[in-house]
Amino acid sequence: MGLKEEFEEYAEKAKTLPENTSNEDKLILYGLYKQATVGPVNTSRPGVFNQRDRAKWDAWKAVEAKSKDDAMSDYITKVKQLQEAAAAS
Repeated sequence: MGLKEEFEEYAEKAKTLPENTSNEDKLILYGLYKQATVGPVNTSRPGVFNQRDRAKWDAWKAVEAKSKDDAMSDYITKVKQLQEAAAAS
């Protein structure tokens, strides 16, 4: 299985993570997903009154130096970690 296929598989698995997954972990996944699928940030930062979208933009901006392949690998690793943590609890 290639990296892209594995990434897509874990993107589906990420949808089944427990509700109590922290916002911080969700933002990490969001940033890595956007970097893997879109590439570097291509929009301006949302305004101060739009905290949710601003946090998502910041998470994406934080990983924009990663290549798409590195972002896919990191995303897969993070989903695996969250799945193991959920299984252990």
